[in-house]
Amino acid sequence: MSRKQWKRMDAVERVQRGKLTMAQGAKVLGLSPRQMSRLCRAFETGGANALVHGNRGRAPVHKVPEDVRARVTELMQTTYAGFNDHHFTEKLCEVEEIEISRATVQRILRSAGIAAVQTRRARKYRGRRKRKAQVGIMLLWDGSPHDWLEGRGPRLCLMGAVDDATGEIMPGAHFVEEECAASYLRVLLAILRAHGLPWSIYMDRHSALKRNDDHWTLEEEMRGKQDPTQVGRVLVGLDIEAIYALSPEAKGRVERLWRTLQDRLVSEMRLAGAQTKNEANAVLDAFAPDHNRRFGKAPEDSQPAWRAVPRGLDLERACSFAFTPKVARNNTVTFEGQTFDIPPGPQGRSRAGRRADLRVLLDGQIRIYIDDEIVATGTQAPPSKLSSNRKKTARPKVKRPRHSTKKVLTFKEIVAKVRAKDDAARTQHRGGKRVKAPTPPRGKAAA
Repeated sequence: MSRKQWKRMDAVERVQRGKLTMAQGAKVLGLSPRQMSRLCRAFETGGANALVHGNRGRAPVHKVPEDVRARVTELMQTTYAGFNDHHFTEKLCEVEEIEISRATVQRILRSAGIAAVQTRRARKYRGRRKRKAQVGIMLLWDGSPHDWLEGRGPRLCLMGAVDDATGEIMPGAHFVEEECAASYLRVLLAILRAHGLPWSIYMDRHSALKRNDDHWTLEEEMRGKQDPTQVGRVLVGLDIEAIYALSPEAKGRVERLWRTLQDRLVSEMRLAGAQTKNEANAVLDAFAPDHNRRFGKAPEDSQPAWRAVPRGLDLERACSFAFTPKVARNNTVTFEGQTFDIPPGPQGRSRAGRRADLRVLLDGQIRIYIDDEIVATGTQAPPSKLSSNRKKTARPKVKRPRHSTKKVLTFKEIVAKVRAKDDAARTQHRGGKRVKAPTPPRGKAAA
């Protein structure tokens, strides 16, 4: 008897001796009182054997016969030696007319000691990436477009960064209309001012962060490398390593941050009644310190790893859009429809033909540098669409072939047209009436 059957017999005996009530015995065995009474009656008439299941010792009706099992084993060792289990099962059904499932074939072969032809490689273990030990070694930044205002205002995108060691929201998080290069540079500028230079930033492959186009200039082809985006150029200039993720799961910490904020921050803005982008940014500024206090983790190493900003480095210039226009012969630089006069150089020399370093700051201010000297300034709208520093060249116009509007006639149409002209020539005018002259026979009739 199995352990379960021994337990049943012990409970039934206790009920028979009055040690347990019928309800208590049923509760112990997990049965209904009615089924418990049936077991007690069966035990009184048949003894312990009545508690054994009636199918005990019987072969299942769907069991594969022994001759079929032997035939399957024989075929695998002779005719179909080297076949994999699935292929072998197909041959059994189609050729040998043995209707049997792959799982059953697999059990038969393994019980006979026949190993699988192709061993399945064990799934590689994957776990969460361990956090960096120090603050400032690696940041993760991203943009999260979402209905943050729940229909009370425009649809916004939250731009922000999180430290990998602590999970805290970094300074500079803000709402914008859409994810762009300028918003990433605003986040970076705020982090540089508050803490310093990080060692690396983990990011996705957004077009504002990484070149995803197939456009190669001649200089890029000769160099074998595309020019970076505006954000990529800033990271290279500041010696910050850019790590590009191949999937959202790779940067899971910032993705989990968005999930938390889309719950808690949305509720906070609903409570505050925020309806505009500025109101949403105000709620975010008040919410970020509370989030860091509740969800921030203590780093493994308390010594920060932020790098100090080099002395004399202009952060506004470093985190700006850079272009290299050529100074015209009349010592002017044209950019976005504006013309800037370039003053003469040392000893009154002309600067025509030189490449200027034109910077568009995040506040819309324009600065033109030559030899690290500001030679001209201006203003424009804050940048949002400026995302590339590659030279744009006009595409050559493609000459389309001119198609004649004259209809091309078929042979039958040409013959009919010629005959119509002949018939019109034979028409005579008699008494103001047009009389058609008899048409001479053609072909065999004329002969």
